[in-house]
Amino acid sequence: METPRRTVLVAGAAGAAALVAGCSNYGDEGGGSTSATPSTSRPETTQPATSGTGTTSAPPESSAPPAGEELAKTADIPVGGGKVFADQKVVVTQPTSGDFKAFSAICTHQGCTVNKVADGTIDCPCHGSKYNIEDAAVVHGPATRPLPTKQINVSGDSIVLA
Repeated sequence: METPRRTVLVAGAAGAAALVAGCSNYGDEGGGSTSATPSTSRPETTQPATSGTGTTSAPPESSAPPAGEELAKTADIPVGGGKVFADQKVVVTQPTSGDFKAFSAICTHQGCTVNKVADGTIDCPCHGSKYNIEDAAVVHGPATRPLPTKQINVSGDSIVLA
């Protein structure tokens, strides 16, 4: 019995779609196309790597910023605004004078990094999500969850990641 041509074409298209989906990264809209915020994620390992001698190598470098790292001076964070620290994946806001808050800079919609704080919101460039500078609640979707809070300490005029 001969396989109909339509069945072969449908099966081939489904296989190609699976291949493209398997090659894309979380947050990619076009299966590997470039976006405004490039992905900088590192592959995670669940088991330590071993060398040929059976010894384990050092664990992979953590993507979390080191505790105690100074992010900024208090004067760098405007009242009613904030500043994004993309390398540390943190955004610091100052909703009212002397009240500093910190949140993850990773959008809860699809994992893009927020890029600015303006008009009382923390803004994501990828799909337009906006979060309130006071508590990181969603002000405008498509995100449905707030940005997670981060711990900071304000000591004198320094803002330090806790």
